Amino acid sequence: MTDSYEVVVVGGGAAGLSAALVLGRSRRRTLVVDAGEPRNAPSAHMQGYLSRDGMSPAAFLAVGREEIARYGVELVRDRAVDAAGDGDFSVVLAGGRTVRARQLVVATGLKDELPPVRGLAGRFGRDVVHCPYCHGWEVRDLPTGVLATTPLSVHQALMVTQWTKDVRLFLHEVSESQLTDDDLRRLAAAGVAVVPGAVAEVVVAGDRLTGVRLADGTVHDRRVLYAAPRAVPRTELLLRLGAEMRETPFGRYPVTDERGLTSVPGLWAAGNAGGFAEQVVNAASRGYRAGAAINGALLMADLDGQVP
Repeated sequence: MTDSYEVVVVGGGAAGLSAALVLGRSRRRTLVVDAGEPRNAPSAHMQGYLSRDGMSPAAFLAVGREEIARYGVELVRDRAVDAAGDGDFSVVLAGGRTVRARQLVVATGLKDELPPVRGLAGRFGRDVVHCPYCHGWEVRDLPTGVLATTPLSVHQALMVTQWTKDVRLFLHEVSESQLTDDDLRRLAAAGVAVVPGAVAEVVVAGDRLTGVRLADGTVHDRRVLYAAPRAVPRTELLLRLGAEMRETPFGRYPVTDERGLTSVPGLWAAGNAGGFAEQVVNAASRGYRAGAAINGALLMADLDGQVP
């Protein structure tokens, strides 16, 4: 069974719902395909989104779904497993349904792969965190660690000192020789203690993080640990449809214009499907921009089709 829409949005997070909201208000027949796997699900709250600061991600998405429904946007809980383009797009869903669209928005985001440290995954989003702008205020002034997985972790440790002055950088997968002279000067100026050696596990007591244990058995008293996950873009559909990709330090992402249009006509990327650093507020903005641009593109194509 094949259903036709003007726009299909794959991904029901902030970017996808924002694009769908604009399209629904523009009276476009729109379908959102949502696999129900938001990246920020482990977090109890999201921060830094004006008027939504402190709101839980689940509540935010629930409100978004209610809003798009007011404008006739359909939402199906399913996964897009394949796609093809032949002027329009056909999208195959895991449940067996195939849908067609004149324009396709990929807003599938990314998934986080955490460092394989014992006990870390169970605390992620609580006292193991990844972003000071998302969590720094809530864990301010606490004894804090930063788990180094690349030399870029130095930058993270320096940033964290804006929220707490008790910071230890656990080198873990980074050797001391990888730290530059500038790194060492800045760490010293910021008062960050550098701790060599691999981290074996996080120590938990009474349902809270109490320390970080190194492979040599040494335990460092900490209440918070920043650990940057490896971000894996969910760009399979973009690749299948032939979108041009670019290499970044954080993975391969599509080449897009400022609106989110990829190298494939009618194929758009929004939110973290288009780049690594989009917070919720940024992803919603990118979705809005794509939705407005798509409505304009469809309108002009229809008008051009009527020109003698």
